[in-house]
Amino acid sequence: MASLASSDIDILEKAKRALAPDYLPDEGEEYMSPAQQDYFRMLLVEWKRSILESASVTLQSLQDGPIREADLNDRASSETDWGIELRTRDRQRKLISKIDAALRRIDEGEYGYCEVTGDPIGLKRLIARPVATMTVEAQEAHERREKISRDD
Repeated sequence: MASLASSDIDILEKAKRALAPDYLPDEGEEYMSPAQQDYFRMLLVEWKRSILESASVTLQSLQDGPIREADLNDRASSETDWGIELRTRDRQRKLISKIDAALRRIDEGEYGYCEVTGDPIGLKRLIARPVATMTVEAQEAHERREKISRDD
């Protein structure tokens, strides 16, 4: 199953902490009620804001100048670190497009429902992965089909 990178999880947790702690979606209320939609909208917007904030820090560091390590080993290590950082930012850029798509689904009233089956995705899954577009079962079936087609 596709998973979030640990830095993405850290940013998501930071976004959850930034929300008002007085509301958390509950299984006992109507699924995708206005309160739940507002919660997920705020969570997605805060998550996107946190990603953009960390990206601006990376951009500022890049603009501060080139790596000036005198020792070749230190320079290689620094360049490797930058490569990892840039790959992380690229992954987060792709995540932002998923966040934007999730926000569009909220606006269109489609958020929280599986794009394959139309069934509710479930609050626990959406809280863990707010950009989810499929139920766990549909996602697993999709990944099995994907694996089979890769093996062919």
